[in-house]
Amino acid sequence: MRSLANKIALVTGATRGIGKGIALQLGESGAKVYITGRTLRSKKGSGSLEETVDEIKKRGGEAIPVECDHEKSEQVEELFKRISKDQNGQLDILVNNAYKGVGTILENMRLKFWEYDPSVWDDINNVGLRNHYICTVFASKLMIPRQKGLIVNISSFGGQRYLFNVPYGVGKAALDRMAVDCGIELKKHKIACLSLMLGAVRTETMTDLVSKGGEKLKLKSDPNSKTNVGLKEMFDQGETVEFGGKIITNMASNSKIMKYSGKIVIASDYADKYGIKDIDGRRVPSHRELQNIAPFLPKNLRFLTSILPGGFKIPQAFIDIANSKYI
Repeated sequence: MRSLANKIALVTGATRGIGKGIALQLGESGAKVYITGRTLRSKKGSGSLEETVDEIKKRGGEAIPVECDHEKSEQVEELFKRISKDQNGQLDILVNNAYKGVGTILENMRLKFWEYDPSVWDDINNVGLRNHYICTVFASKLMIPRQKGLIVNISSFGGQRYLFNVPYGVGKAALDRMAVDCGIELKKHKIACLSLMLGAVRTETMTDLVSKGGEKLKLKSDPNSKTNVGLKEMFDQGETVEFGGKIITNMASNSKIMKYSGKIVIASDYADKYGIKDIDGRRVPSHRELQNIAPFLPKNLRFLTSILPGGFKIPQAFIDIANSKYI
């Protein structure tokens, strides 16, 4: 029997990218997966709900596509009413992944926050934050009567340090805090709520960008610093879109999952603990490993990579202190 047989899951934003990868892994593992997006069908290969459904079926799974604009709260509410009606109130897994702002972020990467229209905030955070809260509310109402469930917010290290732009970082930091605080209130109901911090993911968008000259783009941990890392350097060895799905599949059947509730979980560290490899068989290195931190270090400190052992991980507490702005 597959590990998630008889489980009902919802993955928001699953026409392509990370959401599609997560839905594929959950479906392959036996869950009945509801998937949402704004595109039901499109030209083959461009990303649609029907394409995701077809691939899940090829892996022996079952998926139910639901057209949903996650900027419209009334459509989100109808989505959960449908799941409740179809599944007699059962929902075991919610993955908050829907995100609208990728194009907006890429278009404005070279600009400071006062140089682009304030509406950029809404483009990034209406779906990427507000909607996730609404989904979490409705999912909790289904899970609490059954006293079990798993809610996962898809986050990134942009919630801990400057990355891309101001609205992105604020949204991810708030999403992490939401997981922590919701986890506190859901704990007595035995519902795990957490943020899953992925690394650089080789989505279709990022792969296409790099192939079209995006290697010239630089990511800065501080826009006022000369320290930066190339987009190509970061994403060439990144995670596949299904790595997060493998992590969540394990979490959904982990009897000790409650110890992760109300926490920000680094996907690669969780994978190391449970022996999870990416779908290409690679071990995904943690962003805490020196080799990954090195490009963001000042040049006069990069010599550390030659004297410390490979795979050496900087303690998370040190990273927290370095990123803290308290005085």
